[in-house]
Amino acid sequence: MREEILPLFPLPLVLFPRTALPLHIFEERYREMIGEAIEARSEFGVVLAREGGVVNTGCTATVERVVQRYADGRFDILTAGRRRFEIHELVEGRSFLRGRVSFFDDEELSPPDFTLRLRAVEGFRKILRVTHEEIEEPKWDDPQLSFQLAQIVTDVDFRQQLLCLRSEVQRLETLVEYYPVYLRRWSHTEQIRAVAPRNGHSKIIPFEAN
Repeated sequence: MREEILPLFPLPLVLFPRTALPLHIFEERYREMIGEAIEARSEFGVVLAREGGVVNTGCTATVERVVQRYADGRFDILTAGRRRFEIHELVEGRSFLRGRVSFFDDEELSPPDFTLRLRAVEGFRKILRVTHEEIEEPKWDDPQLSFQLAQIVTDVDFRQQLLCLRSEVQRLETLVEYYPVYLRRWSHTEQIRAVAPRNGHSKIIPFEAN
């Protein structure tokens, strides 16, 4: 298995292959890292940051466009997910994090049947109708459509689980099962937000000198 040393960008999110990710780069070390990626047109790895470290599976990204540069050195970029990878060890020697990684793709290559794809698409569209989320239109002919459909899910633990699965059929089945759960959680959260302003009102009690 061929290994490479890959610059790593720990973030509180999970990137999927062939999906867009806008980023605001402000830390000096990541300005350096992204600057090199732009110049060399190379990949860097996006990995989910956890307390005390990072998870060992992520997705590479390439810089598609520099959206804006600021006078103080910060800049906004638009990136796109590329390849999934596993981290075997972290590598020192630079100001930013790097890892020795190997890349992987799906191992189970049987295409999902039409019915399964349809159920996943219908679940996706139902969430869109209810939540009114604005996301990039999925590429319906993508052989890994599941990653396109999973963009709507915000739960990073679920997204990380999906990223690791090596079967499109399994990912679509997982999404079909998860969408109703996601909708229930979303509805519950919205109910709490609607009720909260009407409950537990506080008032300011002024201090009185004795």
